[in-house]
Amino acid sequence: MVKEQNIAVNVILSIVTCGIYGFIWMASLTNDIDTVAENPNRRSGGMVVLLAIITCGLYSIYWWYQNGKLLESANQKSNRGGNSNAILYLVLSLVGFSIVNYCIAQADVNKYATPANN
Repeated sequence: MVKEQNIAVNVILSIVTCGIYGFIWMASLTNDIDTVAENPNRRSGGMVVLLAIITCGLYSIYWWYQNGKLLESANQKSNRGGNSNAILYLVLSLVGFSIVNYCIAQADVNKYATPANN
């Protein structure tokens, strides 16, 4: 099970650390989405970050689209409904608003999370 994360704190930490915390958030989000979606092809959060750095962010565009598809399948499996955000993630990452993607994806993952105080 995944633990609930405070979106505002993650955004502030990402800004204060000039994006370095964003890589930690990316790794954590990767692991959480794979857990929630019961992804049979689990991805390593560290490897995702490394690929994003090596490709100068190009891999992260694909990563966002993939996350949207995985969260859609998790919503369908759990009968939570909801829309597919894959295209939204793709467009926002292309125009440079990835921080919005992080917030939307974290909010989706938090639906499946245990409260942070437990």
